[in-house]
Amino acid sequence: MPRTIVEPFRIKSVEPIRWTTRPQREQLLRAAYYNLFLLPADDVLIDLLTDSGTGAMSTHQWAAMMEGDESYAGSRSFERFRDSVQEIFGYKHVIPTHQGRAAERILFSVMCKKGDVVPNNTHFDTTRANVEFVGAEAHDLVIPEGRQPSLKHPFKGNMDIAALETLIQTMGRERVPLVMLTVTNNSGGGQPVSMENVKAVSAVCRKHRIPLYFDACRFAENSYFIKTRERGYESKTPKEIAQEMFCYGDGCTMSAKKDGLANIGGFLCTSDDVLAQQEKNLLILTEGYPTYGGLAGRDLEAVAVGIQEALHEDYLEYRIASTAYLGNHIASHGVPIVQPPGGHAIYIDARAFLPHVPPGLFPGVALANELYHEGGIRSVEIGTLMFGAAAKMDLVRLAIPRRVYTQSHIDYVVEIILAVWEKREQVQGLRLSYEAPFLRHFTARLEPVAAPAAVRT
Repeated sequence: MPRTIVEPFRIKSVEPIRWTTRPQREQLLRAAYYNLFLLPADDVLIDLLTDSGTGAMSTHQWAAMMEGDESYAGSRSFERFRDSVQEIFGYKHVIPTHQGRAAERILFSVMCKKGDVVPNNTHFDTTRANVEFVGAEAHDLVIPEGRQPSLKHPFKGNMDIAALETLIQTMGRERVPLVMLTVTNNSGGGQPVSMENVKAVSAVCRKHRIPLYFDACRFAENSYFIKTRERGYESKTPKEIAQEMFCYGDGCTMSAKKDGLANIGGFLCTSDDVLAQQEKNLLILTEGYPTYGGLAGRDLEAVAVGIQEALHEDYLEYRIASTAYLGNHIASHGVPIVQPPGGHAIYIDARAFLPHVPPGLFPGVALANELYHEGGIRSVEIGTLMFGAAAKMDLVRLAIPRRVYTQSHIDYVVEIILAVWEKREQVQGLRLSYEAPFLRHFTARLEPVAAPAAVRT
């Protein structure tokens, strides 16, 4: 195999990006209250805020969009969308939504009530918020290795089976309406879940007659990790692995803005007829008719093609290799990251990067701001600002959009991270000046503050 990473596509259309100066970025940070979500996108050079809906679509997806049937009910586009989803996921009912958080809201509104408990390997931000919005409790049960950023383990996204059993027995089966498994584990560093762990979680759920649902946003990347890291799956295709994985569950939520390779869209799946009807009733109230679910027919077409393309092995090989290239390069210079590199992103351990900035002064936000200040790179904090007291780590996620940036872009990102690493002692923390009651990281306002002398190293 050649050592050079070659993108398995040719570029057919380009979008210009704009350079800014350091003084301009200082002013932009102040105007955005040091919250990178509030920056104008035109003032970002390399945007690694999220891989959600930021990818480039293929010629086949664009061609399929031209066949979009915009009929309000019963469109041909829905039929193609449903058939494509069912081929991979296998569930009886496919309910389109405008994106993943809409599927989560419908699922938890129908299945959960106040006082319930929802176990997950690790809830992501919108998942946790939707669980808590209905009055239920979100419990993260990732294996202990998943809470140690520098530790290498092939499947750090796995759920702790003993902890799951203990939770069910302690809380009582009647308080656990469903168990959720996030593949890959986004908040835990984009780490995969093994098929062995999927089977074990499924067995516990079957034993207690609790439905198992997948947060399937990055199912293709998880399937590729299983192929390359788990014995017995070397000769199976990513699609075959995905099909097996989902057969152990009862349904899923999906943001097609990730491994659906689309700019918008999602879906909720179940094989339960009664639940499906309740979910469709709520869908009609807030999203749209069940054969479009808040999406245009052309969007349904793009997702139908995209979820199949996401399973192409040449694409996945390039995708995982490119992400690992970034992580391994900066780690070789001493930058602390979540090891091993994840599928869709590299996660820098901000607490280890900035040991002089305590969690209460948001080291992840401070580091993300400095990366923008230094080189116009936008990333996102996953830590104390995002999750509050529930945060076990403070990470900076560099999420790589699919089929968007070339190897030279990644080399530039490496250069900027290493430049910040060399002057890391100069980075100071921040404090909140405004926060919203839910998902505060999206709209929070912050201001710089020097770390207290007592916590400096």
